[in-house]
Amino acid sequence: MIWPYFLKLLKERPMYGYELRQETQKRFGWKPPTVNSYMVLYSLQRNGYVTMEWKEQRGKPARKYYKITKKGEELLREGLKYFKEFCA
Repeated sequence: MIWPYFLKLLKERPMYGYELRQETQKRFGWKPPTVNSYMVLYSLQRNGYVTMEWKEQRGKPARKYYKITKKGEELLREGLKYFKEFCA
């Protein structure tokens, strides 16, 4: 399950896909597979849990930045509540 990690990171600030994978590895000790990561981001966006915005970079290709929505924050809260109850 990748989505809780991504939503937790996106609650702090908007990030692009590769950055999310790197931060997941740095903070949680594992790096999600590339294809799975983008499938999860697409699903989160399609279901309204994150939004995506292209941001231009000077002299480089534009990047897709993802930002958590209120609906995504609710999902994260419910997911964390579920995990706490499950592990208790």
